[in-house]
Amino acid sequence: MDYSKTLNLPKTDFAMKANLPDREPPRLKHWQEIDLYGQLMRRPSKGKFVLHDGPPYANGHIHMGHALNKALKDFVVRSRAMMGYQTPYVPGWDCHGMPIENKVREEFRKRKEAPTREALRQACRAWAAEWVEVQKEDFKRLGVTGDWDHPYRTMDHDQVAREIRVFGELAEKGFIYRGLKPVMWCTRDETALAEAEIEYHDHVSPSIYVRFPLKSDPNGVFTSDVSPVDPANCYTIIWTTTPWTIPANTGVAVSPDQDYVVVRVDPDYYLVAKELLPQTMEAIGAAQWDEVNEVKGEELLGLVFQHPLFDRASRLITADYVTMDTGTGVVHTAPGHGREDYMSGVKWGLPIINPVSPNGHFTEEAGQFAGMRLGEGDAAVRAALRENGALLHEEEFTHSYPHCWRCNSPLIFRATVQWFMSIDHNGHREKALEDAKGVQWVPAEGLNRINAMVGGRPDWCLSRQRSWGVGIPVFICEECEEPLLKAAPINAVADLVDREGSDAWFNVPAEQILPAGTTCPKCGASKWRKDTDILDVWFDSGSTCRTVMEYRPELGFPADLYLEGSDQHRGWFNASLMVAEGTKGQAPFKAVVTNGWMLDEQGRTMSKSKGTGVSPQDIIKKHGADTLRLWVSSTDFTEDVKFGPKIVDQVADAYRKIRNTVRFLLSNLGGFDATRDSVSREQMREIDRWAALRLQEVITECVAGYNAYEFTRVYRALYGFCTTELSSFYLDVLKDRLYASAPNSVERRSAQTALYKIAEALILLAAPVLVFTAEEAWQELRKSNAALPESVHLALFPEADDSWRDDALKAGWDRVLALRDDVNKALEEARTSGAIGKPIEARVTISERERYSVAQAMATDMEALREALNVSQVVVRANADEDSVAVAPAEGGKCPRCWLIKTDIGADPELPEVCARCSAAISGMNLGETDEQIAL
Repeated sequence: MDYSKTLNLPKTDFAMKANLPDREPPRLKHWQEIDLYGQLMRRPSKGKFVLHDGPPYANGHIHMGHALNKALKDFVVRSRAMMGYQTPYVPGWDCHGMPIENKVREEFRKRKEAPTREALRQACRAWAAEWVEVQKEDFKRLGVTGDWDHPYRTMDHDQVAREIRVFGELAEKGFIYRGLKPVMWCTRDETALAEAEIEYHDHVSPSIYVRFPLKSDPNGVFTSDVSPVDPANCYTIIWTTTPWTIPANTGVAVSPDQDYVVVRVDPDYYLVAKELLPQTMEAIGAAQWDEVNEVKGEELLGLVFQHPLFDRASRLITADYVTMDTGTGVVHTAPGHGREDYMSGVKWGLPIINPVSPNGHFTEEAGQFAGMRLGEGDAAVRAALRENGALLHEEEFTHSYPHCWRCNSPLIFRATVQWFMSIDHNGHREKALEDAKGVQWVPAEGLNRINAMVGGRPDWCLSRQRSWGVGIPVFICEECEEPLLKAAPINAVADLVDREGSDAWFNVPAEQILPAGTTCPKCGASKWRKDTDILDVWFDSGSTCRTVMEYRPELGFPADLYLEGSDQHRGWFNASLMVAEGTKGQAPFKAVVTNGWMLDEQGRTMSKSKGTGVSPQDIIKKHGADTLRLWVSSTDFTEDVKFGPKIVDQVADAYRKIRNTVRFLLSNLGGFDATRDSVSREQMREIDRWAALRLQEVITECVAGYNAYEFTRVYRALYGFCTTELSSFYLDVLKDRLYASAPNSVERRSAQTALYKIAEALILLAAPVLVFTAEEAWQELRKSNAALPESVHLALFPEADDSWRDDALKAGWDRVLALRDDVNKALEEARTSGAIGKPIEARVTISERERYSVAQAMATDMEALREALNVSQVVVRANADEDSVAVAPAEGGKCPRCWLIKTDIGADPELPEVCARCSAAISGMNLGETDEQIAL
């Protein structure tokens, strides 16, 4: 007889080879056909859990940073759904801004066309819409669930209208103002930038020491008791790394509390900080000097110096920001080119000069440098200073310098008239900082980061000098320049946009928008012009906490969670907090989770231009989305994370081990109906109850990990359970009972009951991560339980059942596992020496004194101990002189059906070749074709 045909060999349609790139797309189609997302939204729930999607920029294919972030969001959405919540996920896109406008302008230039504002905006809208669709398909292919048919886009007319109304609320409450201030300016993109759009990189600048001639000394600071002082030989010395700002100088600043000295370097006299005197003298090449006078900085007020290039006074002022860490202690002050300089200029009444045009050229105010670009002008300024003897020393200086985050060009401070949101209006900053304390930050350091960003940020520069964006909806009086900052006229603009689209602001005359008879509250005039700037794109995305969350009925304000990259403490988190606090008086989020940057395997920041980028599309095409998602779950995403080919291979191997474990579980449920064939706990074998007990611990750990956004806990729990306790032990020793026992025997049904429980729980717990594989496995599991939901993603997580807790059982099997380690070691030594062939053919004799008390406890169930040790025979010698394990060939003959060495071969005369257990199992079987055995 071919006894293999009488075994309960594994059989399943859940393939060993995953072939994910081919298997995953049909799953996406199936979910769409059954309206999976709609079913989730209609399903009864215990409440909402809302993750608000931070909008990615609609410009180019998604990158690994997108993949990391979107996968994490999907873990949250799916896991909370499986906890019983309704989890609406409305994906969004940021569609305005310079990168899109620059790309579109480049296309027009290629065609040698000069577009109108309207044509440019229409082309930008089409460009953004196209990339939204491209990215949407990429995110869907990644397995991200959501309302993909109804996303939000910051360029949509209804979205723009709502944003304008939010701006109107802030204006009505006094947060919005227009003023002349130095702001970070990109001369390449010709626009102001907000703090969130600035990156700092090392930059090499010319470092110069310049002397300013004395013009007036009413306090007699330069007076000497030793010898007369010629005022024509008196100077102060400044140090700067931005020579191009010298044409805008109108003052020099000193620290009021520091000591300053006048020293004689024959024949000249110089005023510098006493603490920085040696360094300054060394820099200008002075070998010796004599101290003439010493005074406090505050006693220097009243001194006036002469601009080194122009016929202009440079008045001495005091400022607390003057430090003694570098330079001369006397700070060149150009109020038109620096934030602190500007504040000092306003305080002390210094002229505010900005001789730089939007495109980075000197204007007529720069005198002989007019028309020069800043790089050229910088060199020309140094040359002019050198020529008239004002330049005492120059060298190169490497320092951290602000750059544009879009075009990577160095930025300048430039005083211009801009629109701002006041951060300190009505205690706004303090309220935001206080409310941030009530937010859950993951990791906890996020609170410190948001505190630093909010606590130190300047007023929010809202205006941009571009075309593609939301027009700033403010009317300005033609007579007195008074802006109309009230909700009513701003809402009139919103109504217009609702009716005719966002371009209408730029196309419809002011008088056709404002209610008839609208007059200026300041001068009474009735002639108005519209502002031509657009809003900062961070205001677009920041206001979605209102424009999306409050207008989508399935959502709501505030959100339960924001989840973005750690750089968003200065970006989206910050902007959202400012808008929400200003309009609603509370934070827009209850919790904030951040992920780190993507690095390559060498630890370098991923960048396509630098050749360190990895395309998620390429990974998915080769390995499948589930492999990529499994990698995300395996990382500590709160830190910067590495990714590359070697890491992918490691994750792919882990995926295969998990898949093969699930496959073994499913393949051994043949003929098992969970509602009919499951046995009671009392009927289950002890090892099966131990496996069920361990499963409860895994369930507890995984659900806790999902709940705490600690997805590595989920990965470790699932992977460890599959590879260590299941594949390496439980499933391995279970094969004999599964394959050789009678199909309907209590022994086999006990094992199948445990396998079903484990399979169902593992598939459910893995579902938020391995969305495609879990669905594939779930459909196979439904063959054993037709009552299961039609999709795993419509099911709930299993609940850990504390009734399975049995401390004595757990402790006993801990000892069994310890004993098994010793037995396996002894079996390997016996096999190597040739004493035995295969371990399954061995007889193990356990002599125990203290260590192996487990053997005594199980002496009444030697079959359970034999099964756990995976050998043919076990002998226990209790109360021995020592603890030891001895291995010898088992006694008896080999059963051709179960391959065990048994002493009861031929007990059934009708089946003389097999053991008694196999004979009983064969009796009454309907023998048929079976598949070959499936190995782990």
